[in-house]
Amino acid sequence: MARTQTTRLLVLSAILFASAVYTARASVTEPVKIRESFVTFPNNIDGWTGRKLPDFTEDILKVLGVDEYLNRAYQRDARTGVGLYVGYYESQRQGDAIHSPLNCLPGAGWEALSKSYLPVSVLTAPADQGGTPKTIEINRYVIRKGLDKQVVLYWYQSQGRVVANEYWSKIYMVLGAIKSNRTDAAMVRVIAPILGNDAASEAKAEQSAVDFVKALYPHLGRYLPN
Repeated sequence: MARTQTTRLLVLSAILFASAVYTARASVTEPVKIRESFVTFPNNIDGWTGRKLPDFTEDILKVLGVDEYLNRAYQRDARTGVGLYVGYYESQRQGDAIHSPLNCLPGAGWEALSKSYLPVSVLTAPADQGGTPKTIEINRYVIRKGLDKQVVLYWYQSQGRVVANEYWSKIYMVLGAIKSNRTDAAMVRVIAPILGNDAASEAKAEQSAVDFVKALYPHLGRYLPN
């Protein structure tokens, strides 16, 4: 516990220091537009079929402060489906910052039962477009509301970098602002329902979410700026 608190204090100190430098050296940011609108994001991905979910209300969009977003459900078979949300921010300098699921989920009545990091092997682009293998580390949560349980996988993605840890995501944002005057970033979240109360059901939901992440990731580079 003491080591964890010390690590957090060091990270927070680094964020405060970097923020001071960031404020002093980079007062104006040019928003970085998304490469291609999410409207064109494929509905069929490696055996998964997607459908558009209802648009967010103006009140929700105002809270999120997002510039572009993708909100869909994807189905592989009758009992295997996931929810996908990608929120893209052209700039985080004017108070429009990425909202962590850690802050949003409790407000919606969800309780976090467990948290860990999960390595996932992905391709950098579709195989027929020269994608190469790499491993990303993402967040894994199990959440519950009443009798409903879900596996949540999510990460932050900016300038070609995937980050799970929220503190490091903020540090990289500040360093990116200093180096290239950019604060653009995205949050990618995949949710799979747990259809049962045993460990096997949880493992199956996790595998479904991981399978979808592997199908999804090669296509993100077409939309999110490097």
